[in-house]
Amino acid sequence: MGRYYHGDIEGKFWFAVQSSNDADFFGVEGEPTHLNYYFNDQDKDKVHEGIVKLDKSLGRYKKLLDEFFESREGYNNEQLTKFLDEKNHPHCHSEEEVKVYLKLYARLHLGNKIHDCILDKGYCNFEAEL
Repeated sequence: MGRYYHGDIEGKFWFAVQSSNDADFFGVEGEPTHLNYYFNDQDKDKVHEGIVKLDKSLGRYKKLLDEFFESREGYNNEQLTKFLDEKNHPHCHSEEEVKVYLKLYARLHLGNKIHDCILDKGYCNFEAEL
């Protein structure tokens, strides 16, 4: 069971990581009854600014998370924590830290989809399940 978004872009919100209104971060608020998002060419700069901010917040963890997820279809926080600990030795990552990175990473992927859609079509419209 999961929550999906569909329209000009489609995907599934990350379970226990990403809220249905995560696209609010990029400057357009979803309608409260069903979270319908409409981004247009005028929103492109705000979306890009959000992506840059997320990239900066993730820092080197962006590359590490890309590496972790490129060869996996499933994961759990314990696997990810172990991977990050091995790659970023001697730092030991807490589960809360990992959740923060995952939330930012999931949001970044959503932002990239929105941005690419705006570049391709001039707009991006989708509905998010609550």
